[in-house]
Amino acid sequence: MPGVFYRRPDPNEELFATEGDSVEEGDVIGLVGVMKNFHDITAEQPGTITQYFVDNEAEVDAGEDLVEIEISE
Repeated sequence: MPGVFYRRPDPNEELFATEGDSVEEGDVIGLVGVMKNFHDITAEQPGTITQYFVDNEAEVDAGEDLVEIEISE
């Protein structure tokens, strides 16, 4: 089911993360809204965000790549 990807929790708040930011496993890096329900998108492993593939408030489909994280070793 399609949804909308959000890079910030609220239009007036800061972005969850930007390219170059370090993230830890479980950090929220975005939200997907589907039928007025919001689902956290979290980092699966610690690393550095290298690229977001979709813009804030872009429509996305299930399984679509949203962000690239270079894994820390």
